Amino acid sequence: MEMRSNLGRARGLGSTNEGVHHWRWQRISGIALLPLALWFVFSIIGLIGADLTAVKAWVGAYGNPVLLSLLTISMFHHAQLGLKVVIEDYVHSETAKFSSLFVIKAIAVVCGTSCIFAIIRLTFEGST
Repeated sequence: MEMRSNLGRARGLGSTNEGVHHWRWQRISGIALLPLALWFVFSIIGLIGADLTAVKAWVGAYGNPVLLSLLTISMFHHAQLGLKVVIEDYVHSETAKFSSLFVIKAIAVVCGTSCIFAIIRLTFEGST
């Protein structure tokens, strides 16, 4: 038996019983995306007109694979979190909601993983 009141048990929890966890990760991923996206845009501007060999060399350069991987992870995580909120707010059928959330999560994982493998492949091809 718990000695806390109903308000004490519910404090900090939202309607989905996740509290501020989802909100916090949405903000953290958004803040992480800002410098990573700026770095990516300025780097790509420098590669305008470059051939495939130069792009492979850039991807394989020191630090770029790590930053590209961080950009990919934070981008897909942020998108998945945002779509989750939209689905939870506007899809009312529990079956459709569950299947939509599952599909969104699966797409984010598959696309993110494929991007990471592409970065790894370009990294090692660029060094040969």
